[in-house]
Amino acid sequence: MSDAPAIETIGLTKVYGSGNTEVVALRDASMRIERGEVIALLGPSGSGKSTLLSAIGLINPPTRGEIKIDGKTVMRGPRALVDLRRYRRERLGFIFQKSNLIPFLTGLENVLVALAIAGIEGRPAKQRAMSLLNELGIGDRARNLPSALSGGQQQRVAIARALANRPSLLLADEPTAALDSTLGRQVMELFCDVGHESNAGVLVVTHDQRALDVFDRTLSLEDGVLSQGGVV
Repeated sequence: MSDAPAIETIGLTKVYGSGNTEVVALRDASMRIERGEVIALLGPSGSGKSTLLSAIGLINPPTRGEIKIDGKTVMRGPRALVDLRRYRRERLGFIFQKSNLIPFLTGLENVLVALAIAGIEGRPAKQRAMSLLNELGIGDRARNLPSALSGGQQQRVAIARALANRPSLLLADEPTAALDSTLGRQVMELFCDVGHESNAGVLVVTHDQRALDVFDRTLSLEDGVLSQGGVV
């Protein structure tokens, strides 16, 4: 396994519009997340968090700057140097504010869909899916539809789905916004356990200040400027 960081950005800048309508959403953002490191990204609404997340998630390319995943440069400015679809499928895992589970599929089937997209099917896929659900404490509800699961249980299935492809980097966008404080903390602690145990880099965008002590580090964004936080 590579010793390179899960992700590294160098001078990421994102500009929307031009001339009098130009808006700089991200300014020279440089950071690195090691494998097994779990980081919280803080900042007010409109600070550029979503822009940064969509850039490093290889969804919305930067105007300038460089993105490296596992030590390999995958984007230089808006130019892709690899097959971005394949990289997203093989190297990245995404978790959102809502679990976004397919409502007519069971928890197990939701994870199996992600494995099928990654090219894993049959018995190996089922073993992998059940192993993840068991590790996340939701194995006994694997055959329930999302409507029969609590919010916290749905997020656990979503985490299992995101981990199905053994990603280098796990990106979570406000994953506890719909949860109460107790469940929110449990999910944040779960992210930390997952990152440390699976050796994936984890970046969690959050407004929730109540569980920051579980993270290895914090970063903050304000007016598009990224600053490094210390060890929490």
